[in-house]
Amino acid sequence: MRDFHGVFPYLVSPVDADGAVRTNVLGKLCDDLIGAGVHGLTPLGSTGEFAYLNAAQRTEVVRTTIEAANRRVPVVAGVASTSTADAVAQAKTYEKLGADGILAILEAYFPLADAQIESYFRSIADAVDIPVVIYTNPQFQRSDLTLDVVARLAEHPRIGYIKDASTNTGRLLSIMNRCGDSLRVFSASAHIPAAVMLIGGLGWMAGPACVIPRQSVALYDLCKAARWDEAIALQRRLWRINEAFARFNLAACIKAGLSIQGYDVGDPVPPQAALNAEQRKVVEAALRDLA
Repeated sequence: MRDFHGVFPYLVSPVDADGAVRTNVLGKLCDDLIGAGVHGLTPLGSTGEFAYLNAAQRTEVVRTTIEAANRRVPVVAGVASTSTADAVAQAKTYEKLGADGILAILEAYFPLADAQIESYFRSIADAVDIPVVIYTNPQFQRSDLTLDVVARLAEHPRIGYIKDASTNTGRLLSIMNRCGDSLRVFSASAHIPAAVMLIGGLGWMAGPACVIPRQSVALYDLCKAARWDEAIALQRRLWRINEAFARFNLAACIKAGLSIQGYDVGDPVPPQAALNAEQRKVVEAALRDLA
């Protein structure tokens, strides 16, 4: 099994108005990101608008990413559903396509007890023979993972990673202290990546890395080299991107940023809306400051 670490951009899902996935655009983006030095690719994360795509579109996004990566970097594909059976089916499909890992996301309409939440993630991990990254995001998940559930899931032989978007960096330290090396931590853009690296994080899985891949890799390299003064100085500059993106719909921001950079990724999937002219100027200014 491949070891995961470093910068994993959450890829956008370029979809036409008629629902067709723009595979050529996604393939070029993947190739360019790998050329910029990223350590892996994550299709169907939050930036990938997984909640707005049908099964065929999701499968096409994952297939395109795997083919574009061509084993150069690991591909960790997002699996998300309100149904355990559907999530298991997705995970099996993506493993057969050649995914190197699964990012397991829980969608919930009705509230769930801890036992059901744990069962959902455990069922996904039981169904595949590749590593599973569990994902927690209290901002969007109706039923979040408690520290006790996280610790029990960390005992599963294929659940070796967690990507946490809680904004609570103390929670990450609690997970590290509780689980040790059995569960390694990826930051999200909701955290300050350099701070997560300082306390023992592996890297980050995040949408902004799609538009600032080289700067993100440079930040990771500084952190790994323990050149903390330089890392924090770069982190302060890069945080302007996070601040800009936090103001608007995430997928709309990343797609606008990529469009500004010449990628014809299209608009977010309705009912989401593209950025208006004024909002787009905010993204343009943030990217220009980092050029």
